[in-house]
Amino acid sequence: MIAVRKILFPTDFSGRSEYALRLATAVARDYDAGMVIMHVAPPPLVVYGEGMIAEQPELYQKELKEKLDRVVPEDTGIRVEHVLAEGDPATEVIRVARETGADLIIMATHGWTGLTRFLMGSVAEAVVRKAPCPVLTVKAPVPVKESAKAERNFAGANI
Repeated sequence: MIAVRKILFPTDFSGRSEYALRLATAVARDYDAGMVIMHVAPPPLVVYGEGMIAEQPELYQKELKEKLDRVVPEDTGIRVEHVLAEGDPATEVIRVARETGADLIIMATHGWTGLTRFLMGSVAEAVVRKAPCPVLTVKAPVPVKESAKAERNFAGANI
């Protein structure tokens, strides 16, 4: 039996992450483990120009932290810590896993295939390859319509 005392749960605030949170909550409850819930944000983009006002990094961080703090397991008996990081998602998840001594990472995967995966890469795949502990990836059941719409939207994006 694997000893699970601390679970790292990265979230991107998507519906897929909400689904994975339910699984992470069940595992934490069954193992009496604590959870570290984290979000990795890209550094804020600041656009200067006529009539444009630069976003204040402090406000950006505060809004993300408030959003992150609202991500909690349904079981209120689970010990939770929230971590907000900035940078490359895979690198930051691996760093936080090491720093917190996570025994298990549970994270959602978008389940992209083909061109989308080639262009976007896969955060989950990078975490699985480099994590210091086991990683459980969760692919949420998603209606075909939503998945197809996401593929179309990405395919039309300028990269």
